[in-house]
Amino acid sequence: MIGQLANLNWISVIVAFFAYFFVGALWFTLLFKKQYAISLGKENNLPSKPAPIFIIGPAICSLIITIASAILIYALGIDSYSGAIEFALVIGIGYLVANTLNIAINPNMPNPLHYAAISGLYHLTGICIVSIILIAMK
Repeated sequence: MIGQLANLNWISVIVAFFAYFFVGALWFTLLFKKQYAISLGKENNLPSKPAPIFIIGPAICSLIITIASAILIYALGIDSYSGAIEFALVIGIGYLVANTLNIAINPNMPNPLHYAAISGLYHLTGICIVSIILIAMK
């Protein structure tokens, strides 16, 4: 499967990555900022400017998810929008949402289901966008 790296349309990977990352920026700073803070138990204690790790870390993770998705889409021969959505739902729910929920369920997370809903839906939305872009530009 790693051999697919040579076949990828890297422009589509970069476009999909930026879309995924931009949706995350909107999701957590504009659309669900207050709900996200509540899920973390920090509704009254948000920093005015996030530390660089809170921007760079998610960017790197989004890039890795995008590249892995592109490899799988190419290796599986997915070439339709319906196939892209089906792929996104399987990967999104089966890995991204499930893993987000698993991470959230720990004693340090004050509202794990709330956190999992916000973050998990972001990743599900993001992987749908990534998959559609990768197919559109394949």
